[in-house]
Amino acid sequence: MIVKMLHEKGFKAEHAYTAGFASIGLSVVSWCGSMKAESAGTARADRWGIFVGEWAPTFFALGLALANYERDHDHDLLHPSTH
Repeated sequence: MIVKMLHEKGFKAEHAYTAGFASIGLSVVSWCGSMKAESAGTARADRWGIFVGEWAPTFFALGLALANYERDHDHDLLHPSTH
């Protein structure tokens, strides 16, 4: 249901994969930024990096779901059933 809605709004698997890779990069940036900007130390930087890094698997899973939906949807358009 959510995957169908995202697909209808123009969100593609490639967008989700890009968001996943961006969140990995943002995780590293947030970790480095927290290390330099805050005096709380490594523990605080690790929490920021892990928090942002947890988004990546969600985006990649969403990308897989969208890719499957797109494959099935495109297959239905190319090969309509004759029921």
